[in-house]
Amino acid sequence: MAQRASQTGALMQFVHRRRRGAELFLLVLALIVGVGAYACVGLGVKGKVPPDIVSYGGWLAALIIAAHITVRMVAPYADPVLLPIVAALNGIGLAVIHRIDLALTTHYARQQLVWMTVGVGLFIATLVILRDHRVLQRFTYTCGLTAIVLLLLPMAPVIGKTVNGARIWIHVGPMSFQPGEVAKVLLVITFAGYLVLHRDALALAGRRVAMIDLPRGRDLGPILAMWLVSLGILVFQHDLGSSLLFFGLFLIMLYVATERAGWLVVGAALFIGGAYLTYAFIGHVQERFLLWWNVWAHYGDGTDDKGRQTVETMFGMAYGGLIGRGLGQGSPWRIPFAQSDFIFGAIGEELGLTGSMAIIVLYGLIVERALRAALICRDDLGKLLATGLAGAIALQVFVVIGGVTHLIPLTGLTTPFLSYGGSSLVANWVIVAILLRISDAARRPPPDLTASDDVDMENTQVVKLS
Repeated sequence: MAQRASQTGALMQFVHRRRRGAELFLLVLALIVGVGAYACVGLGVKGKVPPDIVSYGGWLAALIIAAHITVRMVAPYADPVLLPIVAALNGIGLAVIHRIDLALTTHYARQQLVWMTVGVGLFIATLVILRDHRVLQRFTYTCGLTAIVLLLLPMAPVIGKTVNGARIWIHVGPMSFQPGEVAKVLLVITFAGYLVLHRDALALAGRRVAMIDLPRGRDLGPILAMWLVSLGILVFQHDLGSSLLFFGLFLIMLYVATERAGWLVVGAALFIGGAYLTYAFIGHVQERFLLWWNVWAHYGDGTDDKGRQTVETMFGMAYGGLIGRGLGQGSPWRIPFAQSDFIFGAIGEELGLTGSMAIIVLYGLIVERALRAALICRDDLGKLLATGLAGAIALQVFVVIGGVTHLIPLTGLTTPFLSYGGSSLVANWVIVAILLRISDAARRPPPDLTASDDVDMENTQVVKLS
């Protein structure tokens, strides 16, 4: 029995390894990818390595090392894969933005590196301050109220500004900010806290239709409220992307919390009804749909060139082919807003189908690791938080890449960690910090887990699976 307990204790120590060495190794690879891509851009465009490669690489390395040291100190059992993936995506995004800068003589990459510094700073602050993700439940309604205020700020007459048809920005002096990116994180916290308290009532079945238990009518209030909020964002701010993101996010978390397929049926019905109403009565939505339906009718006639983004992206990705033209060898500058909304089109041209699929796989790994943390998390709030944050990233990537590749109408969202934009980059670094905090709590050995004669093989198997 003593020998069995010793073997069990050794197995538990193996399962709960911190894996910070593996994270450091992957971060070195991510740094090589980011700095190497930056160097390849200089070689492709000017035939020489950029003269600031040392300072750029040193800055990038300092940020990554600072993030790694913080994780090692305050979240030692956190997932070892999330941070390297994010570092690699951010490095590739900086290199592609720099490539656009060289063609258009702009300085977006330098500004993006500054925003990355701010994002990593908030990433570190979040991990240091938020030592237990469960305290976020205390701020459920505070976060919800703050999110509503942030969503209303762009409608203010002085600071609110309309950019590219969507009123989602606020300008204070020389600074501009998109409050919806912060509201996204706060809404996930609000949804998770609310569903933890009320999921039992929301899970009760009502009328059964076509072998599906629909929810009770008295429980439709939350989803109707979120539906109205999403329609309000679409009607007053013309922000199709955020409207889809917020409603889809709430629907995913509601289904995960209640395990009732009836909510998906209700949500799909509300989505279809809302889509029809907005198409019929809102010109901005109708314009986006018609542009998607026949983009060639809106390209190249001089008076109506609204389809230029999509068509030039299609040309560029076709020109890139399987392996791409190579960094610095294509013409991604022909795509309007290639550094922000359409950066995936620039990647498709210069890195080809292979590079594009690699980027999608990296995003898939982020979602997979987040869902893994949700599965093994020991508390309901952590499960819903991790699921919601994973859903936010998955929905945003699908909506953006779907719009760029002409699969769905354009929405105006940015590609996480790749696109130029400080609001999105900073918010997504905070999302990664929360996910690492949840995974640290999920992977950390329980306080009462010791190698004693009382440990049986059933409990050992549970630890092994986690």
